[in-house]
Amino acid sequence: MRFEWFVARRYLRSPHRPAVLRLVTLFSVIGVAAGVATLVIALSMNTGFRETLQERLLGVTAHVSLTRPGSDGIKNYEEMAAKLSAIPGTRSVTPAVYQTVLLSFAGQARGVVTKGIDPERKRKSDEALQHVVAGRLDFSADADGIDALLVGRQLADEWKLSPGEYVTLTSPQGRLTPFGLIPRTRRFRVAGVFDSGFYDYDENWCFMTLAAAQGLSGAGDVVNVLELRLNQPERAPQAAEEMLKTAGPGYAAATWMEENRALFRALRLEKLVTAIFIGLITFVAGLNILVVLSMTVTDKARDIAVLMSMGARRKQIRTVFLWQGIIIGTTGTLAGLAIGYAFSFIAGNYHLIPLDPQVYAVPYVPFHPSILDGLWIALVAMGVSVLATIVPARAAGRLLPVEILRYE
Repeated sequence: MRFEWFVARRYLRSPHRPAVLRLVTLFSVIGVAAGVATLVIALSMNTGFRETLQERLLGVTAHVSLTRPGSDGIKNYEEMAAKLSAIPGTRSVTPAVYQTVLLSFAGQARGVVTKGIDPERKRKSDEALQHVVAGRLDFSADADGIDALLVGRQLADEWKLSPGEYVTLTSPQGRLTPFGLIPRTRRFRVAGVFDSGFYDYDENWCFMTLAAAQGLSGAGDVVNVLELRLNQPERAPQAAEEMLKTAGPGYAAATWMEENRALFRALRLEKLVTAIFIGLITFVAGLNILVVLSMTVTDKARDIAVLMSMGARRKQIRTVFLWQGIIIGTTGTLAGLAIGYAFSFIAGNYHLIPLDPQVYAVPYVPFHPSILDGLWIALVAMGVSVLATIVPARAAGRLLPVEILRYE
């Protein structure tokens, strides 16, 4: 065992140290552990929110959306979809008709967004259609020729809608009659209830067939968007450029990153601010380490003088105190990492902290701890601990044995 390491351990483990010094050392370890654990928990929560929202958004929305602004829609959508499917990395291209309508049921009415889809194509790409919690994923018309409708779980729970019920949809795209412009109104049968896991969609979205949506809007055989899904969603900007080149002039492409830029920017800013402010806890713990070692230098001045008079070099004395700071920092860092990751794992798997989905879009706090976050947190904590030892270590190395032992 090296001399410096041996002496540093003896100093920290000595039962003869003053009580106040032992107490401040304990507070230093607790301070480092608290700062590290809090940072791990806070960053894993931020990462959990970002990844959960991104995952659920990509489950129900397109990676790239192609539209034709200023026109009645995309008429040759089948031909265009075939061209876009040739773009490298494309998983699927599906036409859709979006419109905002008034949904009425049992004396209640509210605005919802309906999405007309091709069920056979959409079933493979849209996760919402893969999570039908009531009824069946069957868009076939009933015996009376009334088209089917798929509603979200939140809407079904609020309005007590169940499969087999009939609702009325009123489109603002009216039809011209001798009596003026009359809104288009059609009845639909609730075929099933989906649960996307994303509150806004489960509360405000409904699915129907492409033909039913075109009939409700009265726009004819056109769609207002072509939705492209990729094998790698992060390649959406490159795919959008290729889509525009393939589609030609008059078209516009929007990626999922652009449509949700404000949300993810806010999460990134929150992560930065959280790391800065909670990092101050580790900084305060570093000041405690400085105080502990400064007090130790004062308390062990005679011992240091004896060691130096017996041949210990100044560099070795400095190293003794550096090791003490490293031991305190390492103990606190390891304890903080263990506490932080354990809490994040348990809270993330067992959903210990519930949330209001109307406010936060998810029903619980998601925790996704990252190994990379843990590495840089540990490096920062150890860096602060080592920096806090420099001043007292240098002070210990500058002690003059003659002056200290003169009156002994």
